[in-house]
Amino acid sequence: MWTVIDSRDEASEAAYNSNVQLWTLYGIGCVVTLLRTYSQCKDLGWRRLRLDDYLIWVAIVFYTAQVALAYSVGNAAHGLANNSMTEAQRAALAPDSTEYRERSVVSYRLSDWTLTEVVNRIIGSKIQIAGWATYTALISSLKLSMLVFYTRLMDGLGRRYRVPIWIGFALVIGSFIACMITILAACRPFNKNWQIYPDPGSKFVPQDPRSGFLLMATLLDSCQPAISKPVIAATFAANLATDPYLVLIPIPMLWKSSLKLMKKIAVTIVLGAGIFILVCATIKSVFLLVEPNNGASIADEWGTRETFVAVITTNLPMVFHLFRTWLARGFGSAFQSSQRTYQLPSGGFQNTGGGTTRKRDRGGTSSRDPITVGLTFTESEERMMQDIKLQTLEPHGGPTAGAIMVSNQIEVTHQTRNSHAREPPAPGEVVNW
Repeated sequence: MWTVIDSRDEASEAAYNSNVQLWTLYGIGCVVTLLRTYSQCKDLGWRRLRLDDYLIWVAIVFYTAQVALAYSVGNAAHGLANNSMTEAQRAALAPDSTEYRERSVVSYRLSDWTLTEVVNRIIGSKIQIAGWATYTALISSLKLSMLVFYTRLMDGLGRRYRVPIWIGFALVIGSFIACMITILAACRPFNKNWQIYPDPGSKFVPQDPRSGFLLMATLLDSCQPAISKPVIAATFAANLATDPYLVLIPIPMLWKSSLKLMKKIAVTIVLGAGIFILVCATIKSVFLLVEPNNGASIADEWGTRETFVAVITTNLPMVFHLFRTWLARGFGSAFQSSQRTYQLPSGGFQNTGGGTTRKRDRGGTSSRDPITVGLTFTESEERMMQDIKLQTLEPHGGPTAGAIMVSNQIEVTHQTRNSHAREPPAPGEVVNW
């Protein structure tokens, strides 16, 4: 005998699956962030954590708030808000209607206490507003963390590498402000965001007596926060302006380095993973715009995936080195990394333009960050910077005193905090980075 499942059972199953996906992705995102922090503390010590290591946890706070709101909109508000209603449904929930008075009776006995539809819709609308705000703060925090990482990546390089990063800061901060203003000011007065009757959405503006034309102001459902077109447009435009830009910032430096072609391609893929954030944002926005009545639930799922992908791609450059090290221990040379040995001249690196360059961090020791990578498959930031600087050197004859000698070897190295305390190398001494 076939089991008949009614629409309520289907809705319950869909809500259950949505919650499973929501909390599973959230758990994975938090674990990856913990691994990032563990890797940084293990290599640098917790006292030497960088600004981007703290910004990622600011983002996790907003991520936690967003997940809690997403769970609440389905379980506290039962997926309802002040959108997707006919005029008849709104009229039935008007405060002066008989149906409203009958349905708004609430029993205060804990055993059978229930919320009416109108209360659910009000709560759901307020949750939607808070959800847009936390989403904007979360995405902006992740982008700022990545930009801070880029500043360290480009440290010691020319102005043409650093200026795009500062432009990126301006874009991210500007888009954050624009989105927050849109969320808070798109619907005036603000309490219309949870108004049910009359419909707070699109309406006609009275005829302009001076021109004689009927001016139609399409408010674009601006007072229905779940499907507010101004908010959707602002957040999507912010992602469209910043996501590709952030992906492209390190690409010129990467392709001018002396890495092998396959490594350049692989690192480009790792860096370009952030473009999937824009893909998810696009799909979410399309569902909200094309199917405002039935597409909101699907858009919510894509919004969940979007924030998850954003958290993972921001952490990926930092944890890739850790994963590769673990794989190397388990599978041997297939996952071992290529390291370089440099002979350091006493005067630092000599550029073709003259002068010297000595890369040091604030602690006075050589910079060690697996980020570049994590990115460049365990070649450190300083090593990538040195690759670029070495390209400006043109050999003339045989090696001379104080020249840079480059050799390759295959090994897996591990640097601990104690290694920062060693004495600086003497002139001519060979040091493994």
